[in-house]
Amino acid sequence: MLLALCQFALANQVGIRLAVDSVEKELQNTLARKLEFERIKLREIFQTKQRLHKNVEPEHRYKLYTKLYEEFRTYQMDSAIYYVNLNLKIANDLQDKFKHNQSAIQLAGLYSSAGRFIESNDILKGIPRDGLETELLADYYRTYSDFYSHYGQSTNYIEYFTRSEIYRDSLLAVIPKNSVDYRLILATRNVFSNNQDKAEAELLQLLQEYKEPQHERAVIAYLLGIVHKSRSDREKQIYYFAMSAITDIKNSVKDNASLQSLALVYFEKNDIDKAYIYIQEALDDALFCNVRYRTIENSSFYPIINSAFQEKEQARKKQLTGFLYTISIMSFLLLLVLIIVYLQMKHIKKARKHVSDVNQELQLLNAELLKVNKDLQETNLIKEEYMAQFFELCSSYIDKLDHNRKSMLKKLSNKQYDELNKELKSQDYIKTELDDLYHNFDVIFLSLYPTFIHEFNKLLKPEEQIALKPDELLNSELRIFALIRLGISDSTKIARFLRYSLRTVYNYRVKVKNKVVGSKEDFDERIKEIGKPSI
Repeated sequence: MLLALCQFALANQVGIRLAVDSVEKELQNTLARKLEFERIKLREIFQTKQRLHKNVEPEHRYKLYTKLYEEFRTYQMDSAIYYVNLNLKIANDLQDKFKHNQSAIQLAGLYSSAGRFIESNDILKGIPRDGLETELLADYYRTYSDFYSHYGQSTNYIEYFTRSEIYRDSLLAVIPKNSVDYRLILATRNVFSNNQDKAEAELLQLLQEYKEPQHERAVIAYLLGIVHKSRSDREKQIYYFAMSAITDIKNSVKDNASLQSLALVYFEKNDIDKAYIYIQEALDDALFCNVRYRTIENSSFYPIINSAFQEKEQARKKQLTGFLYTISIMSFLLLLVLIIVYLQMKHIKKARKHVSDVNQELQLLNAELLKVNKDLQETNLIKEEYMAQFFELCSSYIDKLDHNRKSMLKKLSNKQYDELNKELKSQDYIKTELDDLYHNFDVIFLSLYPTFIHEFNKLLKPEEQIALKPDELLNSELRIFALIRLGISDSTKIARFLRYSLRTVYNYRVKVKNKVVGSKEDFDERIKEIGKPSI
């Protein structure tokens, strides 16, 4: 049981570490794109401003000024104040009580964030609570709660935080209990009243309901980070504060607390580099937005983190100086070694060049020798085969001539003149002899080049390959190219040997070349390579 619990705890710890690593990488990537997100926001602001030129009616301008107030409220406080003041003027000109109270509440909230507490308090006191419309009452209580929270952070006076909680309770009383806003405010109250477990459960549920890049997601994640800060769980603090910061950056929210909180966690972990990066970002955002209480908070932590960062930088510089001296000495020694090696290499290079020249000459001689041997082997092979076949054919034709001579003498002595005359005029003898000649040629050629037909067909397109009849060794087309393989390329000689017309030989050669795969120009040369022994 104990082992199982240990394994579960280890797996859970590994899972949290992986999640933290993932969100840290995402935060780094999001920070790198910070200007890109700001350009998107400024483009939206510009488009709203462009619409102001097309709308001159006060009602329309009031709506556009309100939209610009919403855009600037967490981005640039002075601009937000400017547009709320314009709305106040419109409300006064229209004598619209609702718009006046709405703009006054918005202005009080902005003054509170900017640290102008006297002006903010004066505005809030001047708003008649009993006469407020229901939909403005929630904004009134929320602004008062924020006012005392900001005032408490600036003065560190506990009574102001107590008043902030009182107004938060009033806010909960006027918001519908089934609304998401009610659940978020209730969870916030539970966080700051040390009811952490209940707050965490509600916030985790809300986190599932809000998706990127909704601004509420940043608030929820930040509150979860506060919950885990009370439990001293640094890994989960980093996870949720980083998640909150990612959403704020994507929405170009400069009035944020997540980067400052993240910097403090890293400072506690002694990760000074990250702490310095995030506190610098937080301070730049607060100054840009002109959120006074954020600037005061960041300024109180910045010197501590910056001091630690500078000390670390000094230590790095000392270490770098030591490395530089060591590298300088090693570089000098390496230079001496390189000089020695260079001189040795130069000597070896000369020796290698001499050996290379000798080897190159030997290779050329060897290649020539191989070529000569190859040609000699081929020549000897053909010569031996041809000599044997030549003697056999000659002997056979001598026997035939002797037989014919004896036959004609016999007929002549027997005075068989008619039969003798008939035999001499007949073409059957010539045809028979030609058939025997072609048959003998086919047999001899195929004995020399047994793979000729197969390799010849490989040079032709698959559908154009030659298929012989069962009783054929070679046909007319193959016989022409067999003679070319033997070195007889002249069409006149081929026609005389095969007893064809010159036109017939030419037509056969053209017909076959039209069936060739690839180039036709070197077809005869490829035919001459068939059957050559490879060395």
